[in-house]
Amino acid sequence: MESGSPYRSSGIALDAQDPIRDVLALARPRTVAPVPLRAADRWGVRFSPFPHVKLGVVVEGECWLCIDGLEPLFLEKGDFYLLGNPPPYGLGSSVETARDRSFDGSLREETTPQDFTAYMCSVDFEFQDSDASALFSSLPPAVLVKAGDADEKLLWNIATLLVHEIETQKVGRSLVLEHVAQILLVQMLRSHADSSREPLGWLASVVDDGIGAALRAVHAEPGRRWTLDELARIAMMSRSTFAANFRNRVGRPPLDYLIAWRMQLARAALRTEDSLSAIAVTIGYQSESAFSTAFRRVVGVSPREFRMSLRKR
Repeated sequence: MESGSPYRSSGIALDAQDPIRDVLALARPRTVAPVPLRAADRWGVRFSPFPHVKLGVVVEGECWLCIDGLEPLFLEKGDFYLLGNPPPYGLGSSVETARDRSFDGSLREETTPQDFTAYMCSVDFEFQDSDASALFSSLPPAVLVKAGDADEKLLWNIATLLVHEIETQKVGRSLVLEHVAQILLVQMLRSHADSSREPLGWLASVVDDGIGAALRAVHAEPGRRWTLDELARIAMMSRSTFAANFRNRVGRPPLDYLIAWRMQLARAALRTEDSLSAIAVTIGYQSESAFSTAFRRVVGVSPREFRMSLRKR
């Protein structure tokens, strides 16, 4: 495969300079905009875990966000939050109501601005596959952008359009919501990558001059027979330094990451009518049997079984 050539077996053209686009395209999130949350007096609501990313903004008022296993987070007007595959969590007027699984508080669909103490809009990005992608598995349970932070003004401008679309029923609403929500999601991811004080992880590493260069190369040419030496040269590091830095930042060895990325592409390609042998060659395997062995080891079923399950669904 020539350098920079797109991978098209899945119907997705890969972008050598933008792996985040690739991962979002392959994850195929379904955008869902729940009814805006208007709450008054003493209130609380709980959410169960499922494979999703939730993005929310406090339009008016204030509330507590309580994620099981984490310290409570106080949110006020202009605050944004992003939850990546979170455990059970709750929102409420107090820590107690946000954590109370049996509390049935005062949530209102019809109310005036003078009546409610909190008004919030959110978007869910739902995934059909439990293994959404490297992008979302690298997120912490909660990413916050507080009112007054460097990126908050830009986020608020985007959110204004999101809130308008959620509140209205105009032609093309779902299309606008989908695109605006994805723009807001990417901006939140950027903000997290720029400000995170935690270990870099995939999200921040992908824009790094060293590790990021190797990641971008792998994403651009997944079918190439990459070696550790080649990737180390791209990162401009010694073999041992590159291997250690990559594992520390991304969370797995370089060649393991390559295999995982190939399997992401394979999952997408198996939704098409391409033959298994064609998919195998495209993502870097010399035979269908070698591809099937690798796929079963990572996914847990054979490519044929995976394809059949898709067709049944």
